[in-house]
Parts: sequence; structure tokens; C-alpha cells
Amino acid sequence: MTNSETLATITEKEILAAQKAWGEGIVKIGTVFQENGDYQAAATEHINEFYNYKEGEVLFKPTLVSAKQFRKNFEGALSYFIGGNKSFSEDHGFAIKPWSAVRWENIGTKIIGNMAVAMGNYYFTPVAGGDDVKVEYSFAYTKNSQGELKIILHDSHIPYSPVAAS
Repeated sequence: MTNSETLATITEKEILAAQKAWGEGIVKIGTVFQENGDYQAAATEHINEFYNYKEGEVLFKPTLVSAKQFRKNFEGALSYFIGGNKSFSEDHGFAIKPWSAVRWENIGTKIIGNMAVAMGNYYFTPVAGGDDVKVEYSFAYTKNSQGELKIILHDSHIPYSPVAAS
């Protein structure tokens, strides 16, 4: 057996379940915030559940940032989700907007042994109403040492909007 054959294989079913649960976690953080609960604890739990920071670096490029757009540690991810960190002053708490739903539209998934990449759009429904916010994403997953699916790359962007010619 080669080293790649001994690694745990990821399935598309696992990716879809992780995406659904990730979206539910984002909604939960916002709900806890609205109820004046410990939303920092909810966000910390979310990051620990879905991202592989405990076993190494995660490449995290959140949607609504430009000054410090690349985050390679837990602190940067937490700041993006809940804001309030002076080191990341442009963060206003994406997860505490809040959202009532997250819907995924996968365009493609590539699975190679213990690594998978999914790409597409996800749509965030604001609690206050209005149009869903469409965001483009690429996520890479691996299984950690306990065999749990974890995100190792999170890259998301607002879709390009061309400026009308005058």
C-alpha cells in the first residue's frame, strides 16, 4: 500500500453534511447573539467543530475583508465571525449579522484520498428580510487524526460586479 492509500477517503455525502451543518452553525451564532447569549463561545465551538486549526494552519480568506484578507490562525477566523478584535478593525461580525438560513449550491467537488475541494455559491438569508446574499466559495477539506472532516481552506468572495460603461 502506498501512503495515499492508507489515508481515510472523504465522500461527497460527508461534504454535503458538513456544509449543511456549517450553515446551521452560522445561523446559531447569530441566534445566540440576538438572544444576548455567549456568541463568542458559540463561534469558538463552530470554528473548533469545522476547521482544523488544532492540527495546523488553515488558509482562511473571508468574504467581506480587504485590509487583512488572509487569516491563518484561529484568532483571525474568530474575529471575522464575531468582530471586536482591534487587530482586525474591518471585521464587524459576519455571523452576527445575523442570518436565518444558509443554502449551498455546489458547482463541483474533487476528492483525492484524504483531501477534497468543493466550489460553488452559498446564499445567506438575512434575518431582517431582503434578498439573499450570494457568495462564491472554495473550501478544501481533510480528515483530522480522529477521522473527522475539517476545513483546511476557506476562500469566499462577493461575485464580481462589472461597472457599467458611461
